[in-house]
Amino acid sequence: MAAALPSTSYSSTKTSKRPPNVLFIMSDDMRVELGSYNSRFHAQTPNLDALARHGVRFDRNYCQFPLCNPSRASLLNGRTPHSTGVLGNRTDFRTEHPDFVSLPQFFREHGYVTPRVGKIFHGGMDDPKAWTEGVGDAGYPKGRVDGTKKVIPQYPVPPRPDDVLPTNRVDSAQAPHSDQILVLNGNGEGHPENLVAERAIEHLNAYKDQPFFLGCGFSKPHSPPTAPQRFFDLYDLDKIDLTPDFEAWPTVPQGFPKAAIRMRNADLFIGRGASREEAKEVIRAYIASISWVDWNVGRVLAELDRLGLRENTIVVFSVDHGYQLGEKGKWSKAGSLFEMGTRVPLIIDAPGARGNGQSVTRIVQSLDIYPTLVELSGLTPPNHKLEGRSLVPLLNQPHAPWDRPAFSIWSEDGTTVHGTAVRDEKWRYAEFGEGGKNGAMLFDEHADPLETKNLVDDPQYAHQRKRLSELIRRYAAQEIA
Repeated sequence: MAAALPSTSYSSTKTSKRPPNVLFIMSDDMRVELGSYNSRFHAQTPNLDALARHGVRFDRNYCQFPLCNPSRASLLNGRTPHSTGVLGNRTDFRTEHPDFVSLPQFFREHGYVTPRVGKIFHGGMDDPKAWTEGVGDAGYPKGRVDGTKKVIPQYPVPPRPDDVLPTNRVDSAQAPHSDQILVLNGNGEGHPENLVAERAIEHLNAYKDQPFFLGCGFSKPHSPPTAPQRFFDLYDLDKIDLTPDFEAWPTVPQGFPKAAIRMRNADLFIGRGASREEAKEVIRAYIASISWVDWNVGRVLAELDRLGLRENTIVVFSVDHGYQLGEKGKWSKAGSLFEMGTRVPLIIDAPGARGNGQSVTRIVQSLDIYPTLVELSGLTPPNHKLEGRSLVPLLNQPHAPWDRPAFSIWSEDGTTVHGTAVRDEKWRYAEFGEGGKNGAMLFDEHADPLETKNLVDDPQYAHQRKRLSELIRRYAAQEIA
């Protein structure tokens, strides 16, 4: 049996009278696959689990778009994708809205030093107004990959269904990348992912005596799944159980709208099917990548403790969007308005919050992070509109009344909204096309957490459909956020 990874210990220090620091940690493409979130695949994440025990874990937090750039533009500006106008990976919010004040920019304008390392905004879409150090490519450590490239073994898979799109020229270039697992030597020394943690530690030492907002962004478990061998060794391939709705190819279940599942994967198994054996290999690599991120997060948090900064530092761990790992044959986030595509981890460890050590089951959104950090820091709220809602009441009273749903949208072309989902305490409802002209889905998340039965045409739930459809209409009209 593999040895457990070391967890982060927490120190006790006297709270400083200076403004609180912010350590803002992000991961890329990480669905709710943490131990503290009851990981389906039993991911070992002792450091993030310790952070969740020390702070507040939000069990049902949702991103606003299941794709990197639109999600990050929304989160980091506290505005919905309708307001940012960012509906694809090629639109720079700063070009569209030069007047926007992003989250790190806000702290910079209030006297904070704002160093950045790794991926916070989408690659190539960095915000030069946000950072005092690490703008653009300077924030991405350059390192070497000390490991071997392991191609996923080819196992027999069922023939491609007629409605699954064949590989095209673009996919042909991406498919080899998607079909690789990178196994690194040692602890991955010299790899950019490790260098993100090491540069963050350098920043903590350099700016320990002044208020800082440190952006620390990890790129994993984004494809290709990558980790040192010892993190793979944590998981027994034979003990990985695939989801009951696993399919070899993208599959629209009976009773579901065709628009619910894209007929070509965007990240893994592009242009080809996945056998059950291959699926397990990739899932193990994915959770090994998460364990590697956890180890690096632990190194940063351990340094925060060593420097005696924990009790005056707000620590946030957030993720841009979720991911499907073979559910209904889908291996990506793109286009997913299902629970696993839009539900993401969120942990906030705010010194002195009365809810620390507890979890929140209320429905919250990633765009709520911006106003939360403003309030926690005691700063004057910005003059510009923030569409998120501060989570401070839930940080102090995790079971406080909370009646706001979460919304997520999808665009196929980066211009037009093709689907919108709304999630409340019990229901997930999604419409494709204006007014649901291309179909809709309704799930009772309490009774059917795997979303296997579409209730949208069941007469007994007609009132729920009407209610939730009206919320989507108001969201599209920007009457609510």
